[in-house]
Amino acid sequence: MKPGMLQSTLCLLAGCALLVPGAASTAADAYPSRPVRIIAPFSPGASTDIVGRLLAAKLAERWRQTVVVENRAGAGGTIGATYVAKSPPDGYTLLMGSVGSLGTVGLRKNLVYDPNRDFAPITLGVRAASVLAVHPSVPVKTVKELIAFARARPGELNYATAGSGAPSHLAMELFNYMAGVKIVHIPFKGPAEASIDLVTGRSQLAIQSVVSTISYYQSGRLRVLATTGRERMRELPKVPTMGEAGLPGYEVYVWYGVLAPAGTPREIIEKLNKELVRIFHLPDVRDKLLAQGGELATGTPEEFAAFIKNDVEKWNRVIKVSGARVN
Repeated sequence: MKPGMLQSTLCLLAGCALLVPGAASTAADAYPSRPVRIIAPFSPGASTDIVGRLLAAKLAERWRQTVVVENRAGAGGTIGATYVAKSPPDGYTLLMGSVGSLGTVGLRKNLVYDPNRDFAPITLGVRAASVLAVHPSVPVKTVKELIAFARARPGELNYATAGSGAPSHLAMELFNYMAGVKIVHIPFKGPAEASIDLVTGRSQLAIQSVVSTISYYQSGRLRVLATTGRERMRELPKVPTMGEAGLPGYEVYVWYGVLAPAGTPREIIEKLNKELVRIFHLPDVRDKLLAQGGELATGTPEEFAAFIKNDVEKWNRVIKVSGARVN
């Protein structure tokens, strides 16, 4: 081979070597090249909608690309989750997932998606403990007193929730099971209606968010007996956790995280994870989430996948032992 031909051949080979690594990352480098949708599977104003819009605004600013939140509500969040599960796995349709649309799906028959199989978790974002609140007409001041009072009056007390299958419903069924009591479920059409029923005394107790409870607690219109997290709430530092108050092992959080359809390229999942974790920790985003009673819980896709698996298993056990069902 002549020297010139040899040099040309080597240059061609070198060029090919340079092109191959670049080809592997083309999809992630180009992403996103068109608008991205975040599906919020509950109504506008719900927590998934609020968190989704915070993320969408920051992603659009970062990418200089349109990112919109699309509400597809119904069936406890499963309509929106089904839509994402069946969407193309290209990173352009994401799910603002939650315990309602993923963790407690064992309540629903004929579900067409599996929370562990049909999604590619990106990151858990935020989780929030709730509070166990009672109306002052109930003559108890501690969880142990409530348990004793309820055991002596099976079926006489009732609890309000945002609806059958809502996280507050299963949280109270877990309480019933662990405490060995029978407190009757009164479902409403949303958290606001349930809170009003509790404040007026028509319902005796509820597990609900600290945001919807704290003003009534401070004014003496509700009594908070415990919080549902592993540690005490910064908003209520003097209120014990459920474990401290007499039910060791009781731990319940509502949570929100972002997922893509299963099969989405790993490079895109990693790019989204990096961006979303960064956004969740931005001071203005963090402060807004903390104001809603949440705490940051970001991590890797693998950690989020394990979290979802454990959450589904936990709530499936509660559903089985309690007989809870969706009306």
